Amino acid sequence: MKKILIILGLILICGLFFAVYKTNIIGRADGLTSIFINKNSQNEVVFWTLQMSDFSGYINGVINEFEAKNPEIKIKWIDVPFSEGEKRTLASVLSDNPPDLINLNPDFSAILAQKGALYEIDSNSTKQFVPQIVDSLKYNGKLYSIPWYATSAVTIYNKDLFKKANLNAPKTYTEMGRIAKQMKTNTGAYIWLPNISENDTMLRILNKYGVNSAENINSAKSVEIFDFFKTLYADDLIPKESITQTHREALEKYMSESIAMFQAGANFLNMIKENAPSTYAHTDVASQLTGDIGQYDFSLMNFIIPLRAQNKEAALKFALFLTNEKNQLELARLTNIIAVNKDTLQDDFYTKYDENDLMAKARVISAKQLTKIEPAIKSEENQKEINTLINSAVQEVLLNKQNTPSILDRVSENWKLLNSGSKNRQMRASQTS
Repeated sequence: MKKILIILGLILICGLFFAVYKTNIIGRADGLTSIFINKNSQNEVVFWTLQMSDFSGYINGVINEFEAKNPEIKIKWIDVPFSEGEKRTLASVLSDNPPDLINLNPDFSAILAQKGALYEIDSNSTKQFVPQIVDSLKYNGKLYSIPWYATSAVTIYNKDLFKKANLNAPKTYTEMGRIAKQMKTNTGAYIWLPNISENDTMLRILNKYGVNSAENINSAKSVEIFDFFKTLYADDLIPKESITQTHREALEKYMSESIAMFQAGANFLNMIKENAPSTYAHTDVASQLTGDIGQYDFSLMNFIIPLRAQNKEAALKFALFLTNEKNQLELARLTNIIAVNKDTLQDDFYTKYDENDLMAKARVISAKQLTKIEPAIKSEENQKEINTLINSAVQEVLLNKQNTPSILDRVSENWKLLNSGSKNRQMRASQTS
C-alpha cells in the first residue's frame, strides 16, 4: 500500500511539472509571437546616436513630431557612448537584426560600405543637402550614407600679438611661413603649432594642394610641402613639439599666448573664454589656411542604414525628417554645429553676425567655407594605416632622417601595397558572396 501511494505521488508530481512546463512554453511562444506582430504592425525604427544624451530634449521632440505625422512608424532611440560606437556597430551589422539607422563618422561608414554591409541610398532623395557634401560621402559613385551635420575649422588668432608684430593674420600656408620669423622676433611667440602628425592633419594639408593619392604623394608638389614644414621646423619657427603634440596641447599653448594662432572648430572658443579670459579678450577669428587650390577642409557626422535592417524605407524617411530645414536649424542653435541642409544655411543664423559676437562670426565663416570643399578626401579601407604612413613620413622629414624624395617614394610604394591588398580582399569577398 505504501509503495502504491509513493508511485501515485510521483505520477501526480510529474503531471503537475508537465502542466507547468507546457504552460510556460506556450506562454513564451505567444509572447514572442506578440512581440514580432507588434514590431511589424508598428514598423519600429531602431535609431542609434553617438553620445547625444545631452540633447535628449531635442531628439525626443523630433521623434514625437515625426511619430505624430507618421503614426504607422515608431522610433526607438538608443544613445551609444562615442568610444563604443564602431565596435557595437560592427557587431550589429553582422547580426540578423541590426538597428535601422546608425549615427557614424564617414571613415567607418566607408569601411562598412566597402564590405557591402550598407543599404544603397537613392541620391534623388538627398536633394535637401549641400551637393558637394553628398558627393564627398559617395563610394564608387554610390551613396551609402546621409549627412547629419558638419564642422569646418577656423583660424583663431591673437590679434594683439599680430598687432605687436605689425602683421595681419595669414590666409594661406605660404603667407604663414613668410611671416613666421617676424612674429617670433617681435613677440617671442611662435606663429603656430600645427600638430602635424595627429590623425589626418597632414593629409588634409596635402589635399589642399591636390596631393591625395598613392600616385602623387611623392610628386614634386608633395616634396615642396613636406620641405616647407621641414624648413620651419629646422629654423625653430614652429615648436619642436609640432611632430608629437595634439590639438589639445596646441590649445593650451594658445591660451598661454605661446603661439599666435590656432586652427580648430568654433566650439573651442568657449574653452578659451572659460579657461583663459584674458587671451579670449585678444582673440579674433578668420578663415582656415588654404593651399594652392583655395579649398577648405571639413568634418562630418552621418547616418547609415545597414543592409540587413528590417525597416530601411522608414529609417530613411526619419533620417530625412531629422535633417530637414527646421530640425537642422534647431540643432545648430543648441550645439553651434554647421547644418548640411542647403536651405538651413541660408538662414540669418549662418549669414549674419554682430562683430562683438565671436561665436557667431566663426559660425558664419565656417558655413561659408562649405561652398568650397572640393576635392574632399575620400576615405579608404586602410585609412588609419595610410594616415600612419604619412605621419611617420612627416616625422622622418622634419627630423632629417633621410632626403624627402626617398621618404615619399617609400610612402607611395607602401600606400600602393595597402591598396592592392584591399582590392584583393574585395575580389575574394565578391567571389564568395
